[in-house]
Amino acid sequence: MANLLWIPATIAASVFQVGRNALQRGVMSSSGPWGATLVRFLFGLPFSLLFVAVAHSVMPGVDLHWGGAFWLSAMVGAASQVLATAALLAAMDRAGFAVGTALQQSSLPLAALLGLIVYHDRISGIAWAGVAITTAGLVALSWPAPDQRRGSLIGAALGLASGLFFGFSLNAFRHAALALDPVHPIFAALVCVAVVQAMQTVALGLYLAWRDPAVLAEVLRRWRPSLGAGLCGACASAGWFVALALSPAAPVRALGIIEAPIAAMAGHRLFRETLKLRQILAGIAIVGGVLLTTLF
Repeated sequence: MANLLWIPATIAASVFQVGRNALQRGVMSSSGPWGATLVRFLFGLPFSLLFVAVAHSVMPGVDLHWGGAFWLSAMVGAASQVLATAALLAAMDRAGFAVGTALQQSSLPLAALLGLIVYHDRISGIAWAGVAITTAGLVALSWPAPDQRRGSLIGAALGLASGLFFGFSLNAFRHAALALDPVHPIFAALVCVAVVQAMQTVALGLYLAWRDPAVLAEVLRRWRPSLGAGLCGACASAGWFVALALSPAAPVRALGIIEAPIAAMAGHRLFRETLKLRQILAGIAIVGGVLLTTLF
């Protein structure tokens, strides 16, 4: 973790992700959640390929290793990310938006555990404490009020499954880049983005062509307004992949969620939303946990 470039890369990825999510809202109203998800991959892919071309012009002598380790990690990451999205949408449908969102935060400790068990990534004891504090604070911040909860064990299980799959995808993307070229991790990360987005575009495009061709046609029809979402999505993915190529998944995931307390504070200042004591304490815990995870 000596190379601290992963910190600004993660922050930039978080900012672009907010922009992508905002731009995807208009698409989702006409294309549904899966159509909006396809927008993220389909219209981000041309920009990801452009990033690779620019990076290659700067580093023309890079020797990439297209071996089995790369393809296995890339495919696991691509599939896990799609499955995580599907599980999260199902959890929100069965248990409610707030419960699904809260349980999905299990991706932080699960990413740390999977990184240790599967890929032997190690972080310090202080960083582990930061993971625990950040997770507790984030769950406290996002946990719904009693009137927003639904009693669905299946929904809760799907929320945890979403966190598990997101944890898998984070670690798989990191090790796909390292397998491709550990000497030039930034260039390898950009290539990984393009490869993974191509896989996901083809897979989801074929699925929609089979199950709901009307949604696919609507996505293609609205290509002009979708380009902005694609650009922000490509920039966000590039930031995440670069950060993951330079750091274990747990610190990257921890730093990426700092937007949650910031969003709560912004809502209070800009929209006069009331912050409860629980939210204030949770926000402080998240900031403290993120600092422990990222700096130690």
